[in-house]
Amino acid sequence: MLVDGHTHTEFCPHGSREPVEKMIQRAIGLGLQKYCITEHAPLPPDFVDSYQGSTDGVTEASMELSDMPSYLKLTKKLQQKYRDQIEISIGFEVDYLEGFEDFTKRFLDEYGPQTQESILSVHFMKGTNGKFWCVDNGVDDFENGFKGFLDTPQHVFNEYYQTVNKSVSADLGQYRPQRIGHMSLVRKYQDHFHITEDLDAKNLELVDDILRKIKNQDRQLDLNLAGLYKPLCNDFYPGSQILKKAEGLSIPLVYGSDAHDIESVGRGFHLINSITAY
Repeated sequence: MLVDGHTHTEFCPHGSREPVEKMIQRAIGLGLQKYCITEHAPLPPDFVDSYQGSTDGVTEASMELSDMPSYLKLTKKLQQKYRDQIEISIGFEVDYLEGFEDFTKRFLDEYGPQTQESILSVHFMKGTNGKFWCVDNGVDDFENGFKGFLDTPQHVFNEYYQTVNKSVSADLGQYRPQRIGHMSLVRKYQDHFHITEDLDAKNLELVDDILRKIKNQDRQLDLNLAGLYKPLCNDFYPGSQILKKAEGLSIPLVYGSDAHDIESVGRGFHLINSITAY
């Protein structure tokens, strides 16, 4: 099935604010058969107390809880309006935040019954000072937050994948997200920080553990091509090393454009066969 499994809407503060209906229309025009709406789920109200970094890293990271009625009303309306042209699923991209699992579970318990599929991602991890920093909110925040981990590429990789491992191990209830998002997001600025090398044996063992859990949980992996179009990444997520291991375990891979604007819907879809055959 031709699917775009990771997309955003006008409810995303760091997106283009272009209407999701226009994005759906583009998907139909591209011949996609399924379109997954996965807007960033609200962060816990008190998360800001545990966060350090640029203010917009929190204020523009996600929808507000007050957006939820409008988000669900709009997406359900579009789901029905275009049901004869494309299958639309409604869900969220949920942030894993260590120590805030109870909030996430309560949120999913409340809104999960109204959704079809969601994504679990790591956009924040604890830095060298024990506070949360954004993994993907610019090179300055990345350096300031994780400078103690940047002595070697493998050190920052290990910190990130330890966090990803906690995310897939977390008990988020019966509505836990089915798909693990952009599993190598730590490489978004890899060209700038010279962290382009492959994972070493220790980190590959950690990745193996994560992938076994994903397999045993019958979860999927986000084959996210957005990184190819990021000027300091120039690679897809989760990268060829992890992709090969996931394929070896027959973990389902779901293409995602991670579109935050109309033009990006379906972007890179034509590359999937060459990437997965690499």
